[in-house]
Amino acid sequence: MSQNIVEKILQSHLKDGKFIPGQEIGIRIDQTLVHDATGTMAFLQFEALGVDQVKTDLSVTYIDHNLVQIGFENSDDHLYLQSVSARFGGVYSRAGNGICHQVHLERFGKPGTTLLGADSHTPSGGGIGQIAIGAGGLDVAVAMGGGAFPLICPRVYQVRLSGKLREWMSAKDVVLHMLSVLTTKGNVGVVLEYGGPGVCNLSVPERATITNMGAEMGVTTSIFPSDDVTRRFLKAQGREKDWIALEPDPDAHYDRIIDVDLSAIEPLVATPHSPGNVTKLSALEGLRVNQVCIGSCTNSSYRDMMTAAALLKGRTIDSEVSLGVAPGSRQILRTLVANGALNDLLGAGARVMESACGFCIGVHFSPKSHGVSVRTSNRNFEGRSGTKDAQVYLASPEVAAAAAITGKLTSPARLGVPYPNIQEPEQYQIDDSMFIFPDVTLKDTPIFRGPNIGEPARSEKMTESLSGQVMIKLGNNITTDHITPAGARLKYRSNVPKYSEYVFENVDPTFSGRCLKNKADGVHNIIVASESYGQGSSREHASMCPMYLGVKAVVAKSFERIHSANLVNFGILPLVFQNPADYDTLEPGDHLTSINWRDAVAKGNPVVIFNQRTGAAIVCTYTLSEKQTAVVLDGGLLNHITNK
Repeated sequence: MSQNIVEKILQSHLKDGKFIPGQEIGIRIDQTLVHDATGTMAFLQFEALGVDQVKTDLSVTYIDHNLVQIGFENSDDHLYLQSVSARFGGVYSRAGNGICHQVHLERFGKPGTTLLGADSHTPSGGGIGQIAIGAGGLDVAVAMGGGAFPLICPRVYQVRLSGKLREWMSAKDVVLHMLSVLTTKGNVGVVLEYGGPGVCNLSVPERATITNMGAEMGVTTSIFPSDDVTRRFLKAQGREKDWIALEPDPDAHYDRIIDVDLSAIEPLVATPHSPGNVTKLSALEGLRVNQVCIGSCTNSSYRDMMTAAALLKGRTIDSEVSLGVAPGSRQILRTLVANGALNDLLGAGARVMESACGFCIGVHFSPKSHGVSVRTSNRNFEGRSGTKDAQVYLASPEVAAAAAITGKLTSPARLGVPYPNIQEPEQYQIDDSMFIFPDVTLKDTPIFRGPNIGEPARSEKMTESLSGQVMIKLGNNITTDHITPAGARLKYRSNVPKYSEYVFENVDPTFSGRCLKNKADGVHNIIVASESYGQGSSREHASMCPMYLGVKAVVAKSFERIHSANLVNFGILPLVFQNPADYDTLEPGDHLTSINWRDAVAKGNPVVIFNQRTGAAIVCTYTLSEKQTAVVLDGGLLNHITNK
């Protein structure tokens, strides 16, 4: 039977279930990645599983998120991750080596394999022909221990590309166009497979930019074929032996076809406060800009940096603009040093940031109050930059560089300079000295545990009945950054009780204290939300911390994939209003009860919740596999596994 690329890889990795769209399957994971923002919890949970070593072909820990070491917490976490990686046979990428997705693409990504990462932008690996999926740290810990990764057998959409990008257009414009087509919600259970004659006109880093921001659409992952372009990239990385050809069969089936003519793409910008707010650059030209950031896992490749450097060469940035540039890897940074491009950036007035996530998650280089920041990042959620009232616009490196030069949103074609047609090098500067690879002599490494590193939090078994209070009522598109803030708070990621103090800090700073009081009084806590709850990061803290605060259920109109799975993993039931209008009948403070909710879940029946204030019965559904049902009943995945 003819197969598309997604079917070829998933079926060759099938461990559990039958490959039927909509059914749960379990797949073998070849590679995993974690980083310092998710890795401590992932490894603490891995230790709790009692496994003696990593069972995957490759598991890498990257230090790339919190590199600003104010206080002891970040340094301690890095030492814990270095020591635990050595003990259990993982690769450790030291601080300064670069952003996980960029570095993994360069040094480890393999066409035809599977990668599970504790970061929602893991689908960057799809640019090299890898099924790369973002997940919570606990799911990654299980995969590191050799367990199958559960997912719903996906629907596959083909994005059929034709033509070639015109001058001044970029891969960022392509993925922003895709966001305008699919939006940020309603795509759960979908994989995007890019194909068509236009594919050959995109380099691997450009492809990775496009698959990276599939996360913003809520799809499971995105993938490109592995072709001669892929082989050239791997050869330039000294890894041609990792290449295989990977194409769909000529008559492969797809659930939907989306046609995109690359030659018709025009410059696009995502306006505050969602990547889905896509607008033509031409409609925004002239908007005054205060800050520009070029980098992040989406746009920090060689081409991106060289394009910016070419536009900035011999110029000085606008006097009212602060420009930060963060090359995605040490490899790219050293190349910029060697070819003089870094000097061009510095000469223009750029501040060179570490090769890390940094400004993208608001741990440094935040904009001024009410500032307008143009960024090549993937997210512009309110407050994510570290400044709550900042206005963040997402754009290509070309548009960002033009904004830095002119001090306003400007078409780069108006700069009056030739288009810098940057080509990938035939040979990259390869230096793996900042990796610490597994070694039998490291297996007895003592594991360092600083005072900020606690035990993985657990919940008790699901109670027979629900008796709780609506602690907060939220609107549409609530992100994991709303739930557990990144930025300065991220340093508490290894200390769940401390991090839990900041849950919904920027929405309702009283939330945590009120929840803890209810928990002490034996009252369950309930969150109510509208559409697309849990957008954004895969950080499982957005489920783990509410669990610690005694949250037993989230009732919403719809959920995003990773967050819904994380809620289940920590024993919180994600309930969906059967009648969406019931959302309007609930108010903060309402007392909700369900006498037999455990029995209902065990039997697969809807959960009926009674509002004590109105007397109304609210029918809720849920989407749980047989395994997820058992996990919820046991109070979470860690309980479920250790019980077994």
